[in-house]
Amino acid sequence: MQQEVIIAGFGGQGVLFSGQLLAYTAMDEGKAVTWIPSYGPEMRGGTANCTVVISDEEIGSPFVKNPTAVIAMNLPSLDKFEKLVAPGGVLVVNSSMVDRAVERDDITVVSIPANEIAEELGSSRSSNMVMLGALLGNLDILSLEALEKGLEGHLPERHKQFLEGNLEALRKGAAYNH
Repeated sequence: MQQEVIIAGFGGQGVLFSGQLLAYTAMDEGKAVTWIPSYGPEMRGGTANCTVVISDEEIGSPFVKNPTAVIAMNLPSLDKFEKLVAPGGVLVVNSSMVDRAVERDDITVVSIPANEIAEELGSSRSSNMVMLGALLGNLDILSLEALEKGLEGHLPERHKQFLEGNLEALRKGAAYNH
């Protein structure tokens, strides 16, 4: 089985970290993985996305034309990637930052108010973990337990004080019913 995920948003939303966490966790689980970041020159506020491919077998190409899943953290990301999701795929949309409905009806759409959920948990910066949890809750890619373990093992030392909040954000996202 191979899953291809594009995570997209503004710089500063944790897009690249979400992709790295997915990739590292998949490696920890013995999967073949590729991770390709793409971002503008700005540190914050510019566009950022990454492509993660996770497979049980060797990956032929890290480039993805029609991903099985997209996480769209904002409206420009939804506008750019909605049409690319493979039929039957999953599109996770941050409804806190998107003011339009998804036009596709041949995919699973999870519209989740990630910013509000993150703020309720006490950390507005954990919306990326809410979105990643929502992906796990709707796509057979990795278990929530594996990702929690991956977060504990791969969260940079300077951010360890945010571990519990990020774990809670993952759980809230995974349990969200659309």
